[in-house]
Amino acid sequence: MKLFDLSSRVIVVTGATGVLAGSAARYLASQGARVVFLGRDQAKLTQALADTASGPGETAAYACDVLDRPSLERARDAVLARFGRIDALINAAGGNQPGATIPPDKAFFDLDIGAYRQVLALNLEGTVLPSQIFATALVQQRRGSILNFSSMAAERAVTRVVGYSNAKAAIDNFTKWLAVELAQKYGDGLRVNAIAPGFFVADQNRRLLLNPDGTPTARGQSVINQTPFRRFGSAEELHGTIHFLLSDAAAFITGAVIPVDGGFSCFSGV
Repeated sequence: MKLFDLSSRVIVVTGATGVLAGSAARYLASQGARVVFLGRDQAKLTQALADTASGPGETAAYACDVLDRPSLERARDAVLARFGRIDALINAAGGNQPGATIPPDKAFFDLDIGAYRQVLALNLEGTVLPSQIFATALVQQRRGSILNFSSMAAERAVTRVVGYSNAKAAIDNFTKWLAVELAQKYGDGLRVNAIAPGFFVADQNRRLLLNPDGTPTARGQSVINQTPFRRFGSAEELHGTIHFLLSDAAAFITGAVIPVDGGFSCFSGV
């Protein structure tokens, strides 16, 4: 089990007040990691720490915006001052907004380009910029891991979600590009990978996938029909893949995008 030991590793998680990222952050703390919660809302960060059960892992939280370099630099410096090192960065901040989607009664030509740019910035630049800031510590150590959040929308044409899909497709490319860049220039101790969650119910998509009574909407049912497991995922079902990719068990894995999707990505529908 030494290959999977994350105890005392310092892991920074952006978007840690979200459902999936917050669940992962709490899990990593339960495994003995020293976990740093990053998010824009200090009140939500305080609540996230309060919701983290006491365990072997130490936790900290810093308010910052993944699109703001000075706030990211302050957070990085605070982490280094407190823990002395950074072992991993999880880029989980992201999201969508209605203007960057195509409603059923609209067409591509109605796309709000301003909202589209905002979604691209939050998901793509909000991954690139934290990687720039926090990877400086990894490079100095010649060791560390970056784990990005991709999506099923990156590789499949999921109708309506054009901005989010475009951004997540770029995350896949960036993951592979940065994996090569860091390995070639700084050695095999630096790894960059991504997970591609299937359909998990979170705050931003709950009304899209579920009715108020908890039954699937028409769109939610279409997702389930395309998923061989015939259900949505639960947040804890991401924990094992995240743990693996951050651990020494994945020491020879970089540039990979791992689906965690109940078979969604491999099913033809036939």
